[in-house]
Amino acid sequence: TQPTQQSQQQSNTQTTILDSANFPDYEQDTVLFGQFLQEHQINVIDNTNNNEDDDDGGEYIPTADNSNIRRIPCYQALLQRVRDRNYVDPSNPCDFILEIPLSELVEWDAVRGEELANRCEKNTLRYHQLFCKVIDESLEALPMSNNDNGTVRRDTFDILYEQRLTQQQARQAARQAAAGEGEGILNDEANANNNNAGGASEEFPPLLMRRYELRILPVGRAGTLAPFERQQRSPQYNAKVTSGVSLRYVRSRSMGHLVTIQGMIVRCSDVKPSCIVATYSCDRCGCEVYQTLQGQREFLPPRTCPSDECRDHNNSDSLVLQTRGSKFEKYQELKLQELPSQVPMGHVPRSMTIVVRGELTRLVTPGDLVSVDGIFLPQRLAESGYRAMQAGLISTTYLAAHNILVHKKSLDESLVNSLTDAESQELNLAIETVSQGNDPVGTLSAAIAPEIFGHDDIKRSLLLQLVGGCTRKLPDGMRIRGDINLCFMGDPGMAKSQLLKHVATLAPRGVYTTGKGSSGVGLTAAVTKDPLTGELALEGGALVLADRGICAIDEFDKMDEGDRTAIHEVMEQQTVSIAKAGIVATLNARASVLAAANPLYGRYHKRKSLSENINLPNSLLSRFDLMFLLLDTPDVDHDIALARHVTLVHQNEGLKKPKDKGNKDDDDDSEDDDDDGTVVVTPRILREYITRARRHTPICTEQVAPYIVEAYVSLRMESNNNKKRIQSDQTAMTPRQLLSILRLSQALARLRFSDYVERADVDEAIRMTHCSKASLEQSENNNDGSNNNKKRKHQDVSSKLFSMLRDYHHQTGDKIGITVATAMAIRKGYTEDQLQTCLEEYEQLSILQLTPTHIYFV
Repeated sequence: TQPTQQSQQQSNTQTTILDSANFPDYEQDTVLFGQFLQEHQINVIDNTNNNEDDDDGGEYIPTADNSNIRRIPCYQALLQRVRDRNYVDPSNPCDFILEIPLSELVEWDAVRGEELANRCEKNTLRYHQLFCKVIDESLEALPMSNNDNGTVRRDTFDILYEQRLTQQQARQAARQAAAGEGEGILNDEANANNNNAGGASEEFPPLLMRRYELRILPVGRAGTLAPFERQQRSPQYNAKVTSGVSLRYVRSRSMGHLVTIQGMIVRCSDVKPSCIVATYSCDRCGCEVYQTLQGQREFLPPRTCPSDECRDHNNSDSLVLQTRGSKFEKYQELKLQELPSQVPMGHVPRSMTIVVRGELTRLVTPGDLVSVDGIFLPQRLAESGYRAMQAGLISTTYLAAHNILVHKKSLDESLVNSLTDAESQELNLAIETVSQGNDPVGTLSAAIAPEIFGHDDIKRSLLLQLVGGCTRKLPDGMRIRGDINLCFMGDPGMAKSQLLKHVATLAPRGVYTTGKGSSGVGLTAAVTKDPLTGELALEGGALVLADRGICAIDEFDKMDEGDRTAIHEVMEQQTVSIAKAGIVATLNARASVLAAANPLYGRYHKRKSLSENINLPNSLLSRFDLMFLLLDTPDVDHDIALARHVTLVHQNEGLKKPKDKGNKDDDDDSEDDDDDGTVVVTPRILREYITRARRHTPICTEQVAPYIVEAYVSLRMESNNNKKRIQSDQTAMTPRQLLSILRLSQALARLRFSDYVERADVDEAIRMTHCSKASLEQSENNNDGSNNNKKRKHQDVSSKLFSMLRDYHHQTGDKIGITVATAMAIRKGYTEDQLQTCLEEYEQLSILQLTPTHIYFV
């Protein structure tokens, strides 16, 4: 018998332990959270240098660097502000926001606080109600302070609350006088009737007088609002912050938990009012009835009044909804989709509905990358009706958002605010080193897809596209485009798709799509039915989602002609005009278009003209600022350098520092990125450099404007003198090219952190334009079978430059200035280094004689 009794005692003890572990003590957690509100203190950085906040009990903490660090109570001042109705903007009062980071619970008490945080993270909805109850009791215990006029601030709900309390007291007095000692029995019967009346009750709900929003943040997420905006945090704290997981990793075991999900917003509904407390008044007895509807999508209004008078006379249908006495909150639904990098191969991206309320609405737009902290909850497909009967027990899931962290929206937003002081100093030093180097444009362009060999001018053009020009808004309302559009055409295997994908991932708002898999509606906008209201709504396509970003379109030639015409308006006016299903709207599509296309016959047919190879209309090609034709021509030196580069990448798993140690021969062939070895430009440095460059809005000075006019006229005349180019009309110089030169010049000035366009910027822009035209002209020269063109094809760069100088010498018959020769070479698409190499070679052959300022023919 003794072993049996001992086993029973052990089993009872284990059952008690399991019960205490599985079923938390909510009363004890209520007391514990109340102590947290009263006792918790944080360290804040005091930049006021005065003693205005001494009444908060804050004390200065001595530090080694003599910084003003104070330790103040965390929530007392904010709760007093809520109690006093002390709004930040009295003309537009909105609910106060109380953030409860679970990390602060752990900081407050490493044992009890951590246990409470764990329980709260696993049952967030229940503890949200519990925390609100504790805060309501704390607010009632605080005294109300007078304002500047010596009176207490009161709003509409305060007056209604006082009136309702007076009416309830009068009714209770009448009941006591009529019922005498039977008051408790009547109250019990009334409460029983209230439960049968659809949740309606005469009791005043605390939610109606609640003037704050409570947000619970997961462990590792720091608060961003008062009083946490000035909080001093340790460097180890930022390392604990999580960016979120993919949707497919949120399973059934996370139901009711506080989770963090990362994805892209693809749809936002309109913000509509949602009733959380419905107030009814009875026409027979004048009683006010309240119905709490928080978290419900549908509800059934009560038909009978729960008062004693109406219940005795069996009155029904006497309740009328009072909109003035009810409480509404802002409601919005978002659709979150997985990022392309989170989707496994062969799977379809998943999506989830995000429900946001209150001040969390209108924080995001379609196309934003966000991390959402919220409660993972189930939801029935329909509460009542035929849909509920058809759905049965099937439910869907949604996320009740508590916090939304919007990642970098565009290249105009800096990363410095999200870094520590040491990281910011390191980033500033790297950017300063790059900007003060010999060739910052070349250094930055080499950091774009360094694994891809060559394509120096193409990478420069991609860098200029990321920086962009200045968008001009004239007083009459006209808008001049500042974004740069690029188009790559050429043979397969020239890394066009890799460049497009790299730029799409480098840009904060980059969308990658293909021509055959995209329709005109998918690129611009589609008319869909809103699942919440059933109304027709617009859903943005790829170009709208890439607003203030880059839209990369691969296989541009495979698109249908009807779908391709939808891009014409976007590339010039940067808007999408919709007139469908009774919806007439204009959406912003301020995106740079990066297109890649293959020739009509798969590979470029050298016996056919350029217009026959490129099956694209001239109206579309003229909207591109730069077009490059990439041909795969056999060349021994180039092929050797390419093979060495590819094998080097596969040896080191990417371009890393071993490249600088033992492969110096490859630097000469492949023109590697870091010849000086000072700074390795990472994607983060490149993004921050572009962000700071876009802050400048350079303008053309009076000295540069005539030079641009002269250069454009000369290029225009040169284009008209070529009859073949007029026939093809593919490479003709149009007035749009003048705007292209201006945009490229502004982008180059931005990269110098300058507010003025210089002559060197214009020369480089003209050189880029000439390189773009030269790549197209080369194909035309290949089609001509004359001996002159064959010889010209085999001429190297030095011979072409010498021919240019000789022709100029025959026309003028005089010496040539170094500055004049440099300007001529740059306009023809050559660089200063190539000109210097040419002059040195012919000087050694005793054909030219050089001085520091002039060139003489011997």
